[in-house]
Amino acid sequence: MAERIKIFDTTLRDGEQSPGCSMNLHEKLELAKQLEKLKVDVIEAGFAMASPGDFAAVKKVAETIKNSTVASLARAVPEDVDKAYEAIKYAESPRIHTFIATSDIHMKYKLKATKKDVLERAVEMVKYSKSYCNDVEFSAEDASRSDFDFLCRIFEAVIKAGATVINIPDTVGYTTPDEFFRLIHHIKTNVPNIDKAEISVHCHNDLGLAVANTLAAARAGATQLECTINGIGERAGNAALEEIAMTLNTRKDIYNFNLGIETTEIYPTSRLVSKLTGMKIQHNKAIVGENAFAHESGIHQHGMLAHKSTYEIMTPESVGLTKNKLVLGKHSGRHAFEERLKTLGYTLNKEDLDKVFSKFKELADKKKQIFDRDIEALMQEKTANVKEIYKLKHFVINSGNSITPTATIKLLKEDKEIEEVAIGNGPIYSAFRAIDKIVGNGFSLEDYAIHAVTEGEDAQGEATVKIKLHENTYNGRGVSTDVVEASIKAYINAINKMLNELEWQEE
Repeated sequence: MAERIKIFDTTLRDGEQSPGCSMNLHEKLELAKQLEKLKVDVIEAGFAMASPGDFAAVKKVAETIKNSTVASLARAVPEDVDKAYEAIKYAESPRIHTFIATSDIHMKYKLKATKKDVLERAVEMVKYSKSYCNDVEFSAEDASRSDFDFLCRIFEAVIKAGATVINIPDTVGYTTPDEFFRLIHHIKTNVPNIDKAEISVHCHNDLGLAVANTLAAARAGATQLECTINGIGERAGNAALEEIAMTLNTRKDIYNFNLGIETTEIYPTSRLVSKLTGMKIQHNKAIVGENAFAHESGIHQHGMLAHKSTYEIMTPESVGLTKNKLVLGKHSGRHAFEERLKTLGYTLNKEDLDKVFSKFKELADKKKQIFDRDIEALMQEKTANVKEIYKLKHFVINSGNSITPTATIKLLKEDKEIEEVAIGNGPIYSAFRAIDKIVGNGFSLEDYAIHAVTEGEDAQGEATVKIKLHENTYNGRGVSTDVVEASIKAYINAINKMLNELEWQEE
């Protein structure tokens, strides 16, 4: 009988630590619900001690999710464990995930502690976590650069103290598949009580080996694989969930494991993460990239026409990808639109459906063809779910190669109209400056990008911006057939997110 492999998704914790990938509470909850639809076994909802916002998000996810275990990360200190439990205690299936570094370099320079100190702290904090929660995961940070025998000693001790999962992270992406296989095998054969705990691995992608190392660990005996959607995470990221899942599904001749993932939810989940974080997916990204199922070469096209398996080892439908073709237009009805949303992985309540359908009708009057990606772009405004402190009333742009670009922007704030005029080096810059005059420019623009959602001269433009206030960044998105309007919407969206968080902190 094939062994069951569990998937531990840390997109909401490690993934969100990618520079510029922060999400607000509503966005985290939206993603957690999608991860539940994807049927991941464990959702690491965040690091509860990191900030009040992180705590609130972990707590909300824990209270909402019913079909996945919800975990919170905690350093091996009592205050972290207290906060983690307070956040996850109402979860259907709660887990405290505590960690401490075990490599010589980390113990010497970061912890300034001996092996004896580290072992004692690990045992003490696992016991302390166990007093709160039955399910306790212990991670040996930088395990791949640690002394193998010391790892065995500390894992034996924490399992005896009550750890139900022991995690072996390749924290800096240093190891190789053969080496990692040997490490997992060494732990499996040299920890006497290893049968009382699950073996988990958490691989980073600094050398581009995260997925390969994770799969090698599974072959060596790891039964929980930690990963993120689209492989986002610290530095070069984490092992990509979609690549692990589809490798295990496609190559059952080599990896004889059972996986609970609903693979048809992979593409919708990938797109949602990209929208929420503002991090674009590279076109040649395995499984979910724009070109993953595209065939341009004449030889390849000929083979595909003869039989799809000549050049496709999995079907687009198996990961939830539908053919990007015209399916709806301005004469389409609400029922057909709702069915199309369900096909794309979205289920809305009546109020939200009414709002999105109205936007769809407006778009259909402007565009000749409506593609799936147009509909997904419309959905980003719904998933943002942020209180609109400022709303765009109207804008006027005067620009040309012989005049100084000027923008007149009128915003609504609590039904009060505020108008400002500004000049700049271009139409978008002048528009942003006019908005700054209205809002107050205590923040800075960190990044701005715009791209066409679909092909054609009437394509929608999707703008993304990142603004920064102190050490916090906020992502904004806007969509319109007018790229200036899309840019203004994105800027206002980011500002509203920032103001929402400031409002919440004052409360």
